[in-house]
Amino acid sequence: MTYRDQIVQNHRDHVFFSWIPQKKMTNPIVVDRAKGVYFWDVDGTRYIDFSSQLMNMNIGHGHPKVIEAVTAQLNQLQFAYPGTASPTKGRAAAKLAEIAPGDLNKVLFTLGGAEAIENSIKIARQYTGRHKIVTRYRSYHGATLGAATAGGDPRRLANEPGISGIVRVHDPYAYRCPFGYAPEGNLQAYIDHVIQTIEFEGPENVAAIMMESITGSSGLIIPPDGYWQAIQEYARKHGILLICDEVMAGFGRTGKMFGIEHYEGVVPDIMTLAKGLTCGYVPLGAVIVRQHIADHFETNPLVCGLTYSGHPVGCAAALATIEVYEEDGLVENSRRMGEVMAGHLQRMKDTHPSVGDVRSVGLFGVIECVKNRETREPLAPWNASAKEMGQMAKVAARIRELGMHTFVRWNWIFTVPPLCITEAEMEEGFAIIDDALNIADEGYIG
Repeated sequence: MTYRDQIVQNHRDHVFFSWIPQKKMTNPIVVDRAKGVYFWDVDGTRYIDFSSQLMNMNIGHGHPKVIEAVTAQLNQLQFAYPGTASPTKGRAAAKLAEIAPGDLNKVLFTLGGAEAIENSIKIARQYTGRHKIVTRYRSYHGATLGAATAGGDPRRLANEPGISGIVRVHDPYAYRCPFGYAPEGNLQAYIDHVIQTIEFEGPENVAAIMMESITGSSGLIIPPDGYWQAIQEYARKHGILLICDEVMAGFGRTGKMFGIEHYEGVVPDIMTLAKGLTCGYVPLGAVIVRQHIADHFETNPLVCGLTYSGHPVGCAAALATIEVYEEDGLVENSRRMGEVMAGHLQRMKDTHPSVGDVRSVGLFGVIECVKNRETREPLAPWNASAKEMGQMAKVAARIRELGMHTFVRWNWIFTVPPLCITEAEMEEGFAIIDDALNIADEGYIG
């Protein structure tokens, strides 16, 4: 048995893979090392990482500044009970308060995005004394029970009923608008729908509206300008908190430090963070709240807690990661290279009939493949099973064969590379996607 085969067999025998029947995982990439926008398997095959692993490796692989910070912290203090104070925890929280919008000012650290979502729900309910949380159908907030229930992703269905009090609304999804197709979208219809839903539920019963600033793995849906502003105005009027999920869109991904900053004047009451906070070098998430919420808990207990909250090694990684964004100009590079990527995406649409729509902001992009541009029938259906993936499965296989790792889900191909990507590396990646889309074109029947 080869070295690679032994690793795979160990996984087959002893490790669960997420979301799939275990016998389906027969040929995983066995990752050996990584640097920049590339990683290599144990056989030496190089892959260009066009989904930043799972949309979190924003600064790229192997940055020495973060590795040195983690090593130094391990040599000094490995762990501290969360009821204590530590230098890195305090500095990391202060830095987040400095870069966050408005008066978002006080932090509860978690181990990842799902825990951040869970605790944001708890905080909203404890602060308002209300129970209902309004979320969107095309959303993903994590895989723990509360976070999965809050999301609309169909992976929640196997574990329902989940937590109580979740109310879902439709998304501002122009390409597949539930209020009638219009290429430019239906801004007022999107707003009216959210408001009417809350009116039916009773705004006095709603603790919070929870939404991704820009929807990530559920289709990369970019709300039109005016949407977030109108939701904020209504929420403020009725004492409803805004929870903005920045787990995937945050930390430069969209060409701004946080996705919500694309919507002038919007400051969420609570923001959830993870992924790009440490770029996966060490697990860490965070909930950051505005000052009026922090003030409430001066005299009321915060009924939230985690053994590893504010882990010193995670906080050291976060501080170093934020320094990398600033010192390496990665937010600016995301904005600049985002324009380059938008040009490549448009070229894919112009070249391949199977490309029905492309959407991007900064280095947050997606290609939506269809069987017919007129009907917009997807090349693989929503919530497609492995059998239903059809031509899209062949597209994904071709992408991997040509040396790219990216997220292919249903009829979407995500283009979410590390923020340090260069124009030459972008060209290399889109040459692979261009080739793979020839296979998608074979499934086009328009």
